[in-house]
Amino acid sequence: MKLITWNIQWARGTDDVVDPRRIIEHARAMADFDVLCLQEVAANFPDLDGNDTTDQFALFSQLLPGFTAIEGIGVDVDDGKGGRKRFGNLILSRYPVAQALRHLLPWEAAATSNMPRVLVEAVVVAPFGSVRVMTTHLEYSSPALRAAQVEGIREAHRMAAARARTPRAPGQHTYAPTPNTASAILTGDLNMRPDDPSLARLMAPFDSETPTLADLWPALMGEAPPPPTAFIVDQTFGPPGCLDYVLATPDLAARARSIVCDVETRASDHQPILVAFDAG
Repeated sequence: MKLITWNIQWARGTDDVVDPRRIIEHARAMADFDVLCLQEVAANFPDLDGNDTTDQFALFSQLLPGFTAIEGIGVDVDDGKGGRKRFGNLILSRYPVAQALRHLLPWEAAATSNMPRVLVEAVVVAPFGSVRVMTTHLEYSSPALRAAQVEGIREAHRMAAARARTPRAPGQHTYAPTPNTASAILTGDLNMRPDDPSLARLMAPFDSETPTLADLWPALMGEAPPPPTAFIVDQTFGPPGCLDYVLATPDLAARARSIVCDVETRASDHQPILVAFDAG
């Protein structure tokens, strides 16, 4: 299974051109991917720099026929014309998606420029079994807000693992049991550098039987420092550094065979990360 995660900045490159098709073309050039996790996807948001009213969620789905598209909307506001402006994350899977969940992460008060954040989850039926693929985009403006969101992710993961250990009673229709698994991959722009205490907290052990989440870069690359995934060109928000990650539970970390970050593309202000997992 090949997975790519990428904060696409509403498909706006460092050349200020917004081009969703370029995103898909570049992702396909990286690999014949099975799962694509995108952050900062927009719909009807012309006030974003260089953007128009395109529904990028729908467009990305159209550009990948045969893939299932699962969107998670963090920002959903009135456009003043009877429509909605939406902004969030998107998972596209070649494999069947048995269940999709959207977790609105805690949104504490802070006197910063901030917005609601969401964790979108797809139970992907991979060749080696069901996997909860999650993607998110955490707050950059406030460590306190980000820390609260980390707790929200940990709680969502804990509850999923608990549901996997405690199957529901049989039911019909909306009460029919749905797939649950503790096996998980968490991807996204976490807006945390490797030494951020909140990243350590995200990967900390649980009191229960919940499996931990491990950063796949050091798991596969040892002590080699992670490459910069953001701010390579535009350093308005800081120097180049690693802000984007792929984390996985131990069973899936053991399946991971390679991880690559493309530091050359300029199709976004962030860099895509590709991870390959053994199917056998």
